[in-house]
Order: sequence, then structure tokens, then C-alpha cells
Amino acid sequence: MLLVSDVVKCTIRCTQTSHLITSPGHIGYDIKGDTWIGPFEPSQTPMSKVEELAGLMTSSGMNTIAMQDARGAQWTKLIFNASTNPVGALTLLHHGAATRFQPTNQLFNDLILEGEAVAKKLGIVLHDDPRQLVQKGANAPGKHNASMLQDVLAKRQTEVDFMNGAIVQLGEKVGIPVPLNKAMWQLIKGLERSWSDPD
Repeated sequence: MLLVSDVVKCTIRCTQTSHLITSPGHIGYDIKGDTWIGPFEPSQTPMSKVEELAGLMTSSGMNTIAMQDARGAQWTKLIFNASTNPVGALTLLHHGAATRFQPTNQLFNDLILEGEAVAKKLGIVLHDDPRQLVQKGANAPGKHNASMLQDVLAKRQTEVDFMNGAIVQLGEKVGIPVPLNKAMWQLIKGLERSWSDPD
């Protein structure tokens, strides 16, 4: 029997899978895609365990790809999220609308360029082009609100510290300027602050 705890330090990263929690223990998809799993830091986890978990997840209906090194997938998704989430949260535009509007679509691309520069400096080879993820999301049926926009509308703390904040921190560490990611992080943090201290 495989226990998830057997897959120690194994990350699960979703690509083009957008979900929302419908009830405790239940998640609904609005954009379905592959899920990537694998170690994202040095790990003693045998690849056979990662593959076994991927097989179980796939058999449950979530197409899952086992990877030897998930850092490229992790960073691809991070860069995609750090470009699209704060823009949607600040403009209140759903993903497709923000992609079709030239100024926000250009901002997506400029944020992606900063993230790619940090990843390159860290020696991480991306698994996919984040721009393709942006386009795939834009082509999905319906009007998808980024998770950060959903948080903003509900006045919940966002994940900006783990998205743009992480790119800012690592950019500073390796000497890569990321002014747009920093601005997105600062603006979202200011918006969060307004809910508790509007004066």
C-alpha cells in the first residue's frame, strides 16, 4: 500500500488545472489539464513511489505525470501564476478578458520575462513556456477568475507572498531586478491591508 507520506518531499504541481473547493474534501475543475508530481529538492524518495502515486491519481481521473525533477514544472507554474493572478486581482478582469486586452496581456508577458530571468539564473530549465499556459487558460470555455481575484473578491489573504513575493526574494538573492513583480507584490499587499486598516 502506498502512503502519501512515502513520497517525502514530493511536490504536486498542476498545469492548466484550475479548481475551486466545492465542499470539504471535494474539488471541482473549471480548467482541466495535467498534474505534474516529483521531487523539487534533494530527496531519497524512489522514483517508483512517485510513479505509483501518479498512477493512482491518474486512475482516479486526474491525469498525472511523474517527473524525476519537478523544479522546471514548479517554476513554469509559478511564473504563470505570478503573471496572471495579480493582474486579474487588481483589474478584476477574468483570465480571458485580461489576455485579450493588449495592455494587460503585455503586462503578463513582461512579468513572465522577469520570472524567466530569475529561473535561468538559478539554473532551472522550464518544463513549458508560461505563455502557452496563459493562452490555454484564455481559450478555456467560460469566464475563469484567477484564484487571487477570487481571494480579493472575498477579502481573503492572497498567495502573493508565495508567487510574486518569492520571485522578488529570489531575484534579489541572485541579482536579477524584477521591478514589475515587486510592484505587483506591493500593490496586492496594500490591497490586503486596506481590508483591516482602511484609515
